[in-house]
Amino acid sequence: MHPNVRTSWHAAWRASALVVVAAVLAACGSSSGISSSSSAGAITAKDPWVKTAPSGMTAAFVTLDNGSSTADVLVSASTPAAGMVQLHEMVMKDGAMVMQEKRDGIAVPAHGTAVLEPGGNHIMLMELSAPIKVGEKVAITLTFASGTTLQIEAAARDFDGGNESYNPSPSGSMSGMS
Repeated sequence: MHPNVRTSWHAAWRASALVVVAAVLAACGSSSGISSSSSAGAITAKDPWVKTAPSGMTAAFVTLDNGSSTADVLVSASTPAAGMVQLHEMVMKDGAMVMQEKRDGIAVPAHGTAVLEPGGNHIMLMELSAPIKVGEKVAITLTFASGTTLQIEAAARDFDGGNESYNPSPSGSMSGMS
């Protein structure tokens, strides 16, 4: 066999092997069925979940990772499970933690993370169309200032941490702790 033919054959074999390895690695990184991780361009969502609720209001939580060198802002969210959805934050007011709408959105820094969690920033689901029960999946669309959207499925979980209440107080403000 001519030496140049052998070199070409070896190069082709190595390239084919690399393609197979890349395909196997890509398959390991993906999953079939419902995923707990989603992506919108450079922003990925990890472990989206929603607190169970019989009616009224509840909240959804997720970790947003931005792998790009450009910051973005979560500006809104929507879901068929609720008549109204807002981005909320917890703030100290008159010595008590209270919940309020976060009108400027939730920043997702370049090469950084935004954590939406109980007791902090979260997605408020109001006017629930039906009870949210353990194990159900709630489809939520996240919209960013860049114009990108991210579809997530939040798994419903029971959660009592901090005795948080997502119900309005008699005065009409939303108290975050009961």
